[in-house]
Amino acid sequence: MGTFGRSVIVRKPNETMRLIVLTFVGVVFGFLIGISFPTLSLNKLNSSILSNIDLRYIRDKSSSFSTQTFFDAWSSAKDNRIQVQISNDTSKIWVPSNPRGAERLPPGIVAAESDFYLRRLWGKPSEDLTIKPKNLVTFTVGYAQKKNIDAAVKKFSDDFTILLFHYDGRTTEWDEFEWSKRAIHVSVQRQTKWWYAKRFLHPDIVAPYDYIFIWDEDLGVEHFNAVEYLRLVRKYGLEISQPGLDPNKGLTWQMTKRRGDQEVHKETEEKPGWCTNPHLPPCAAFVEIMAPVFSRDAWRCVWHMLQNDLVHGWGLDFALRRCVEPAHEKIGVVDSQWIVHQTVPSLGNQGQAENGKAPWQGVRERCKKEWTMFRLRIENAEKALYKEMGIFPLNTTTD
Repeated sequence: MGTFGRSVIVRKPNETMRLIVLTFVGVVFGFLIGISFPTLSLNKLNSSILSNIDLRYIRDKSSSFSTQTFFDAWSSAKDNRIQVQISNDTSKIWVPSNPRGAERLPPGIVAAESDFYLRRLWGKPSEDLTIKPKNLVTFTVGYAQKKNIDAAVKKFSDDFTILLFHYDGRTTEWDEFEWSKRAIHVSVQRQTKWWYAKRFLHPDIVAPYDYIFIWDEDLGVEHFNAVEYLRLVRKYGLEISQPGLDPNKGLTWQMTKRRGDQEVHKETEEKPGWCTNPHLPPCAAFVEIMAPVFSRDAWRCVWHMLQNDLVHGWGLDFALRRCVEPAHEKIGVVDSQWIVHQTVPSLGNQGQAENGKAPWQGVRERCKKEWTMFRLRIENAEKALYKEMGIFPLNTTTD
């Protein structure tokens, strides 16, 4: 009796322990089967979803392994399985840092910028380009000015992409010039260079270029060399610039007149009362819109300031200073590389006669109206921003 009692007492704990161990093993085994089942199902639908089952599970596994981690993984796996079944979405990628509209793409495939480099239709893409021009020059042209443009283009080296905007619809005739066969041609009739610039010179398109020249067609370039010009631009830290203008040809501001005794100047004196601040236009921080040159960063700002419906650009020269800081140091005129403004009214003749007025008169009236409209838009935008910020400055400069 005593022996039997002892044996019962000994076996009971062993059986209890065995049951506990078996139960625990069964629970763990079942749990593992449970979380692996939806994973396998998801693999059949889309293997890419594995990366999104639960990032928290991966992080926790590398630091500490807890029961809560298991439950998080299980919950996430169930949610993912339900989403796939409901939406039939084949991708769960979402990268907020990608460009707007490209958040569903893996960053490695996103090509956010482009260029004007011409490519072949055959061979290896990696062998298409023997040279990648670092700068861009654009001219808004009519065929009547072909000789002038031919002379101007020859002042720019192979380090420049040439882009012609044709306002008269004539493009194929330009192939008489060998360089034209390598240039980019964009043709829309009766449009201005700022209309073209807003639509075809988006900052992400011209991003490969260090400097962007946006020039008129009636510029004499006998005393101009583009390579030397950019050397001086870099030397003097100019983000927005233009060549000096021959003071004996055409009407111009004092600021943009060439000075024969300097390489570059950044300020001037105007008529009494014209400059309330010597660091503001038209006495400083000022270039005209006939032949501006922008750095990549400056153009990114200026492009956003261009208005879609104000196509002549009048008033823009007074506002360029908003895109660089300090403007009176980073905007200037290059005197030793100078040009002649020939004042050919070719674009003015693209207007339409109305109410007994010549075509050019209607164009000039539109220019003046746009200047007023642009100035008021900047003024109102500035006031609205200050109001939103709770700032009420005593004086603001809106030109």
